[in-house]
Amino acid sequence: MKRNAQFVFLKRLLTSLVGSLAVTASVAQTVNLGTVNVADFKVVYATGQDVAEGKRVAETMCVNCHGLNGVSTQKGVPNIAGQRPVYLHLELKVYQAGARGVNTMANTVKYMNDDAIMKVSAYYASLEPAEASIPSTAKAAPAKPDAVASGKAAAAACGGCHGDAGVSKTAGMPSLVGLDPKYFVAAINAYKGGQRKHDMMKALVSELTETEINNIALYYALQKPEKAQTPGTGNAAAGKTAAAGCVGCHGEGGVSGQATTPSLAGQESQYFVAAMRSYKEGSRSDATMKGPASSVDEATAKNLAAFYASQAPQAPKVGRPLTVAEWAERCDRCHGVNGNSTDPRSPAIASQRVDYLEKVLRSYKKGERKSKEMVVMTEGLDDALVEGLAKYYARQKARAIAYLVLPPPK
Repeated sequence: MKRNAQFVFLKRLLTSLVGSLAVTASVAQTVNLGTVNVADFKVVYATGQDVAEGKRVAETMCVNCHGLNGVSTQKGVPNIAGQRPVYLHLELKVYQAGARGVNTMANTVKYMNDDAIMKVSAYYASLEPAEASIPSTAKAAPAKPDAVASGKAAAAACGGCHGDAGVSKTAGMPSLVGLDPKYFVAAINAYKGGQRKHDMMKALVSELTETEINNIALYYALQKPEKAQTPGTGNAAAGKTAAAGCVGCHGEGGVSGQATTPSLAGQESQYFVAAMRSYKEGSRSDATMKGPASSVDEATAKNLAAFYASQAPQAPKVGRPLTVAEWAERCDRCHGVNGNSTDPRSPAIASQRVDYLEKVLRSYKKGERKSKEMVVMTEGLDDALVEGLAKYYARQKARAIAYLVLPPPK
C-alpha cells in the first residue's frame, strides 16, 4: 500500500511538471502554443542517438565559445549546459533569422539545418548544469541604501529653504511635495541648463548627478502631501474663476494628471506669483507657459496663487521601488523558483554568468532584444537592480529537469 501511494504521488508530481507539455503533444499537429509553433517541441522527443549526434555538432560549431560541457569561460557568453531544450532551439532559430543582428552567433548558425539545431539543443539540454558562478558561501556585498533613503539623505540640504519633507514654511520658497518625479527632474535640469535663470539654484544643483536627482525626486514624491505653511495673499474665490483656463493642463483644483505638468494644489502662494512673473518676463523659458502668463496681471496672479494654495495636494501615482528580493519574486513567475524554470520554453537563469545576465537585462532595457514581456519587466530596473539581480541568480543552484512526453488521453 505504501509503495502504491508513493507511485501515485510520483505520477501526480510528474503530471504537474509536464502537464502543459502533455497537452501540447496530444494536439501537436493542429494548434500553436501562444506565439510558439508546437513543431518547436520536437526537441523534447530527442532520442539518445539524437543527443549523440548533437554532441558532434557541438564539437564542430559551438565548442570554441560554449565549451563541450556547455559551461562558458568567456565574458558575456552564457552557460548553456542543462538549459531548457525548447528555449535553446528557439534561440538558435532567432539568431539564424538575423533577429539579433550580425554577430558571432548569427554567423555560426546561419547555415545549420533544422535537424542540426534540434540535435545540438537536445545535447546541451542533456548536460549537467554549471555550478553557481558566485558561490553561495561568498560574502555578499554591503547592501546599498535604496533610492528613497538615498534621496532623503541628498535632500537634507534642501530642507532649510523648502521645508521638512518638501513642505515649505518660507514665503517665496516652493513646496516640493506632491510633484511627479518626471516634472521635478525636468525642473532641476532646467536650472542646471540655464532654461530657468536662478543663480543660487544653478549653483546648488550643478554638482548633482542624474542618479541623485532621480532619488531626490522620488523621495519628495513619496512624502505625505500637505499645503505650504505660509500666509497667502489674494482672493481665492476670484482665483477659482480665473483658474478655469488652467484646468486643461494643471487639472481640477490644481491636481495634475500629467507627469510632466506640475500640480499646483497646496503650492506656496508667493512662489507661484514669482513663477508667473518669470514666465512672463522670459527668465523661465517655456513656450507653453509664456502665452498664458503674458495675459495674467499681478492681481490675477495673486488671486490664482491664493486659490491654488488653498487646495489640498495629492500624492502623485508613484510606487516605492522594489528590492532585489521583490524583483526576484516577479522573475521567478516565468523563470521558476530561484531561476530554475520548469517550462521548456522559458530559460533557466540559476547559476548563469553574472556578466551575461547583466548584458541581457540591459539589452532588453535598450530594446536591442525584442520581448514585450521583458521590456515591461526591465522598465523599472536601474543599474543597481540589474547588478543585484544578476548576482542573485548567479549564486542560485541550477537544477537539471527531464521532460516526459505523456500519451494523449484516450
